[in-house]
Parts: sequence; structure tokens; C-alpha cells
Amino acid sequence: MTIVSEPISMDHVDIHSDNFGDDSFLRSGLKLNHLRIIVAIEDSGQISAAADVLNISQPAASRMLSEMEAITKTSLYERVARGVVLTTFGAALARRARKILLELREASREIGELKSGKGGSVFIGAVTAPAMSLVVPAINRVRKAYPGIEINIQVETSNVLARELLAARHDFIIGRIPDDLNPRLFEVKEIGIERACLIVRNRHPLLKRKKTSSLSDVRDYDWVFQPPGTLLRRTIEDIFLSRGVALPENIVNTSSLLLTCAIVCETDAIAPVAVDVAHFLASQGAKASDVRMLPIDFDINVKPYSLITARERALPPSAKLLYDIILEESRKQGG
Repeated sequence: MTIVSEPISMDHVDIHSDNFGDDSFLRSGLKLNHLRIIVAIEDSGQISAAADVLNISQPAASRMLSEMEAITKTSLYERVARGVVLTTFGAALARRARKILLELREASREIGELKSGKGGSVFIGAVTAPAMSLVVPAINRVRKAYPGIEINIQVETSNVLARELLAARHDFIIGRIPDDLNPRLFEVKEIGIERACLIVRNRHPLLKRKKTSSLSDVRDYDWVFQPPGTLLRRTIEDIFLSRGVALPENIVNTSSLLLTCAIVCETDAIAPVAVDVAHFLASQGAKASDVRMLPIDFDINVKPYSLITARERALPPSAKLLYDIILEESRKQGG
């Protein structure tokens, strides 16, 4: 089995053919990058962000949109205060474009598997806690039973993963649907509740106390947080606000668990992480073993996470296999 960390990308392809029914768009010059830009516009709501996805300049992206409007003979987007929004026509084209891009990716995958003789490939994303508690044991089971399957994993925040799923870069993800995305775009199966804790270094001053630490005790230390807007960050902030305790002021923001661990081990900083992650770090025979869970007098329960797929998108057989094994692992651990 091969496990890699990044999904494959698709090269630019022109679509020209007389073998389609109504191929007026194709004969007028519609290209794969046109489809990619309209999908990126729908996902980001900004031309500049869509240009970054395609690795082109903003003027080039604007030209592509103008080309598409000339080809379709209709307005595809409108400018609003914070970017752009697709018209009804643009949204219809983006919906079809997303399916076309997915089918092309699946064709690339199937041909690659036929060439290599492998048993299939899976592209998944997960937030950190279930990646460790569910995905790792599921991979071990798949490795033994189906050694030919290639598994591609991205560990990120739900904000990133949900957009990657909509962009057809993942077969499924384990996380939550961000508040700013339409939940009707997804199929969701809740599988677990994430419990979090605070970690500190082994010789942290708060560990020398005989009593558990309160919010007031931890507030004045340096903190390492996930970026603003992420779920664990919001959960911690809500706990402070609901108890009338001022939020910490000295903060380092990072989504990197490795950097978080390094800062905690070298300073008196405090960081919130999933309980599964804390147990893993404390068990390692390396510098990470300096990490300890800080006894506290309050609970940190994060919103439940789910197995999430894109609506109306069937899972390929290899992805369905891993999906089912992860679901079985979640029921086993929950029971």
C-alpha cells in the first residue's frame, strides 16, 4: 500500500469534439480551464482567489470569465461588496462543470489503476482527532486485506477540507460543515464527539499546583491557538466568554501541530488540542513526550464530527471500502 499526503492535480485540457449532441459551447472554444475557473469562483466568491487556484493572474482570470460569457452569450457573475456572486446561469454552469471535472478525475484514476495494476486509490481529508483515532486503524485494516490500494490523506481544518471536497479533490472527509457553506451540498453521517484538553510542557508551573486549574489560572499565560474562526478556537473562546473571563491576549496562531508542540515544549505556553492527540504526544519517546495534559476544572467538548460526502456524488469502490471501515471503527470505539 502507498500512502501519500497530496491529491493528484489535473493538467489543462482543451475539449474539442464533434461527437457530442449539442456541442455549441465546445465549438465556440470552451476549455477545461473555463470550467475550473467557474467552479473556483463559486467556491471562493472572489476572482483573485479563483485565479490563485488556477495559478494564473487576476487579469487572466477576468479574461477567461469574459470568454465564457461570450461563449454562453449570458452574464455569469455579478460584482458585490466583497467579491463576486454567480448568476443563475453561472451557478447552473458551475454545477455541471463540477461534475465534468470529477468524471475526468475519475477517468484519470481508473486509467492509472489499469496501467499499474493497483487496487484503486482513495483521496480523503480529516481533522486531526479522527485522523488519528479512526483513519490510522482503518488504514491498518485496509493494508492487510487490500495491499494494492493507494490512500491519499490531507489533515486540515474543516474550513479547508469542506472546500476541497466540493472541488472534487477528496472522495470524502471527516470533519464538520463550515457555517458559511450550504449544508445541502453535502451528505453527513455523524460518527463521534471530539473531546479537547489543554497541553503544557512537563515542568510547567501550573503542574506544580495541587489543585486543578481554572480559566482565571490559565488566562494570563501565552497561548498557541488554531487560526481565528476554526472550531476548536471558537469553542475555547466561547468557554471564556460564557464564564465572564477575559480572553487571552498573548497568542500565537498556527494550524501546525508540530509547531504547536515545539512552542509548548520550549515555553510556558498553553495550547488546546484533541484528547486523542494529547495522549499520542505524551506517549512518544521523543521531545514530544515532554507534553502533559493540564488538569482543569472545566470541560472542552467540540461540536461532533461526521463522515461527509458531496451530495449526488457516488464513492468509487476503493473509497467506499475505506469509508465503511472507518464507519465500523467509529461504531466500535463508540460502543
